[in-house]
Parts: sequence; structure tokens; C-alpha cells
Amino acid sequence: MPEKHQSDDMKRVTIYSVAHEAGVSLATVSRVINGSPVVREDTRQRVQEAIAKLEYKPNAIAQGLALQKTTSIALVVPESSFVYIGKIINGLLNVAKIYKYNIILHTSTAGINEMNEIIENIIKSRVDGVIVYNDHLKADELTTLTNYNVPIVYIGNKTSGNSICSVYVDIEKAVHDLVDSYLKRGIDDIAITQDRKNPVVCEQIIAGAKAAFKEHGKEFNGYIEIPSEYRTTYAYLKNYFQTHKHQLLIANRDSQALAALNSCQENNISVPDDMEIFCATDSKYNEMVRPQLSSFSIPTYDLGALAMRIMTKMLNRDVVTEKEIELSYLLTPRQSTK
Repeated sequence: MPEKHQSDDMKRVTIYSVAHEAGVSLATVSRVINGSPVVREDTRQRVQEAIAKLEYKPNAIAQGLALQKTTSIALVVPESSFVYIGKIINGLLNVAKIYKYNIILHTSTAGINEMNEIIENIIKSRVDGVIVYNDHLKADELTTLTNYNVPIVYIGNKTSGNSICSVYVDIEKAVHDLVDSYLKRGIDDIAITQDRKNPVVCEQIIAGAKAAFKEHGKEFNGYIEIPSEYRTTYAYLKNYFQTHKHQLLIANRDSQALAALNSCQENNISVPDDMEIFCATDSKYNEMVRPQLSSFSIPTYDLGALAMRIMTKMLNRDVVTEKEIELSYLLTPRQSTK
């Protein structure tokens, strides 16, 4: 019986086993694992001997106990953005692996996972930090997270605070420059479709267009709002284009640009001869359709990698000289514009 008991213990050695063997607390074991200098040398040696004797292999949770850390980062993303954030997540995961952090994914779905529920789950999980790629996270919800002293890095939107940094591409400026180039050519019949799933980005696109029009002494009135009774952009635009036509249509996402493209074709509107279409957010589908969709190419991998690197600096209490980091974009003209 004693031999069997010893064999079972060897199979399930935990940090508790080490603490019991060395006669110390869990926190002391974790400090030794993390190389903390505050542990007395004789205590450190006793713990290391217990680790060697029991053949204990530390896990991420044990390594974080000393400083009440979990070595985990929460990533908050909307389900509707999965198509666009693959490279962002790749960049984030690669840097997280280097610095030995785990990523816990939280997704928000309209009508299913409310943001306050997600925030509650984040707080309960005691993550070390939060990286947010979510157009629906409001200022008061960010404040809720900061109240718990959780470092936050926001991907996509420019924002900062005591414990908040951001990595972003200035979509408002990008659209401003695009619209300005058309206005300089005498093209002012420009429309922008509503994006109900990404309202903040949509507001930035509209703001960029309005600013460009104002600089030319004109007023922008080309916002196409999708009525609530229409479930999709396509359902509305196929009727809208029966009586409307613009020189340039700007859509945020590829699905909206494709909806506009199909609606034009069904209403005998030639793209780009009769109407040009521009998609603000680039994706692989923009090159797969015909005509190919012009767009802004955004360094998505770099957004994720840089966001995670900033997070590691915040967690290590390193000096973060820039709290709002802007990355550049590339205007990629294709067949849907002249």
C-alpha cells in the first residue's frame, strides 16, 4: 500500500506537493520558480531540492502565483471581425509565445454576449492584461476595466489613459486623403454606406470625408443609411441603385463592397465606368472578385505583434514612451476604381 501511494503522488506532483515537501508556502515556491531575489538562500535551496526530488515541472499558473499573475492576456474581439483579424492574432500570438504569455479569447456577438458580461468574465479570470479589438467597447466599459488596474492595449482605435495604450491606423486620415484626391479631380458625388457592425470605424470614414469636403468649401451629404427593416446591405442596395447612382461609393468591409458590386451589376451600372467602388478594409476576397476591389492595405500582423509587445512592456513596468502608436497604410488601387 505505501508503495502504491508513493507512485500515485509521483504521477500528480503539484506546487502544493513541493510546498509541503519543503515546508514553505505556495508563494515561496512560486518566488523560487520565478527567480525572485527576496527568498533566503537556505529556503531557496530547500525548495530547489524538493523540486528535484519530486521531479516537479512548473506550469504557467504556478509561475504567476508570487506576483498574483496568471501569465495570461485576454483578447476581446467581435465575432463579425474574424475574417479580418487572422493576421493580427498571428502577430499577437508569436510575440506572446516569445514572452511566455497565454492568450484567452473573448468574443462578442450582437444579442448574445454583452460586453458587460465579457468584462465580468475577464475580471474573474484574473488576467494580467487585456488587448481589445472591438468596435463596441464604450468609454465607460474601458473605465470599468481600468478601475481594476488592468493594463489595456486597444487595437484599431486611437485612445490612451493611465493604463491604456493603442496601436492603430488612422482610417479617418486615409479616407480624407482619398476623398480629397477625388475632389481635386472635380468628382464630388461620393457616397459612404453605413456599417452597422462597426459603427466607430464608420464614423471615422464619414469624418474623413466631411473634413475633405469642408476643405474644398463643400458639404458632404452622401451617407447611405441602411434602414432597420433591411437585414443586409445587399438587400437595400439592390433597390437603392434602381434610382440612385454615384461617382464613387466607399464601403468599410469587403462584404459591403461586394454587395454594392453585385447590386450595380444587377442594375446595369458598370464598375468602374459608371460608378467606382472603394473598400476601406482590405481582405483576400478583394482580389478574388471581378472587378477586383481597390482598398487600403493595413499591416494587420504588425498591429497584433506591436500590441502584444507594448503589453509586455506595461506588465514589466517598462517606460512606454508612446501610448498612441500609428502605423501606416498603403493605398492599393485595383479594377474597381479608375
